[in-house]
Amino acid sequence: MRKISTIALVFALLGGTVYAQKKGKPKKQLSDRQVWLQQMDRMVKPVLYNLAKDSLRLVMPKVTSVHIDNKEHRIKVQYVEVLGRVLSGIAPWLQLEGGSTEEVALRKQYREWVIQGMTNALDSNAKDFMNFDIGGQQLVDASYVAIAFIRAPWLWENLGKKNQELLRKSILTTRRFKPVFSNWLLFSAMNEIFLAKFGYEWDNMRVDYALQQMEQWYVGDGMYSDGTSFAYDYYNSYVIHPFLASLMDVMGKKDRAYENMFGKIRKRNERYAVIQERLINTDGTYPATGRSIVYRGGAFHHLADMAWRKALPEQLSPQQVRCALTAVINKTLESPSTYKNGWLTIGLYGSQPDLGDFYNNQGSPYICTNIFLPLGLPASDPFWAGAPAKWTAQKIWSGEDFPNDHSQSLK
Repeated sequence: MRKISTIALVFALLGGTVYAQKKGKPKKQLSDRQVWLQQMDRMVKPVLYNLAKDSLRLVMPKVTSVHIDNKEHRIKVQYVEVLGRVLSGIAPWLQLEGGSTEEVALRKQYREWVIQGMTNALDSNAKDFMNFDIGGQQLVDASYVAIAFIRAPWLWENLGKKNQELLRKSILTTRRFKPVFSNWLLFSAMNEIFLAKFGYEWDNMRVDYALQQMEQWYVGDGMYSDGTSFAYDYYNSYVIHPFLASLMDVMGKKDRAYENMFGKIRKRNERYAVIQERLINTDGTYPATGRSIVYRGGAFHHLADMAWRKALPEQLSPQQVRCALTAVINKTLESPSTYKNGWLTIGLYGSQPDLGDFYNNQGSPYICTNIFLPLGLPASDPFWAGAPAKWTAQKIWSGEDFPNDHSQSLK
């Protein structure tokens, strides 16, 4: 077999079609991890490369939903929106050390882009300077930046003192915005937890209020209502469970008064992970219900988060979850119209403009990067190293006998 250069292999990971092979020989099969890295890189490179070059505002399309409520404003906030959503998904991978030569080289490049990009985003003299105080949506967007830094302390440690202070001030500006009485309470709490984690003064009341109110909104079987009424959508995964898990990471070390509550939340996390895995069909499709369906694989933010945390319930093996999530990634990104000029389109399976909601802009779909959270596990972890395994839908719909499922109260 002919030798192939490191540069060529990195190119392959960047989305090229380079394989170590002889003429006439079949192409080398990529591992699931390599597939994930390719898809991640293709998705986030336009954002982070251009932000590092101080050209994101120039290059990023100014696309909004056909149902948009305020086009001008939604375009103004799309830059912090895309930054937070991209970082929140790739943060664990940025935190990871080691791996193959090609992956280490790829991570090194992304770390450089992210630190330079954050520098530009926080520099009021840069073209890509990002305001965090131009509307209530910034409360949401700042929280995704916050959870990224919580997931990857490496980012904070390498940001530099000046930029750390600028980021702290930026997060603080979002306190002026009153959260919607819904999952938005968790966005306010996340911003405070960010301050707490990195040693700043923080408002315990905003965190406590969010936690106590979510307890009031728990409806059973591992699910919460999003505000005063329940909706069958994916917000338990987009926001609620993953944000609660990160809040527990920090609060659990600061206040033992929440131990009983956190014990219940962990059991609910496990139950909802079981439900999420069962939603993934044999071909990687899943029910297209509820708002924000254009977030694609972000619908499985929670399942990916549980896998990354190594907190999956006993009945879900890491390798079956890997295979199920791989199927979702392949299905949701396979359409030729998934990207336009390198940027994600609004849709679930390719470009489907009518699926957008009134708040969607070009940055919104990038929340789907959160399906890549398990890349924060090393290649030697059972999630990646385990042999391929069928997930629940494959077992049931191939005729295998399988344990039945029952709801759980978990009050």
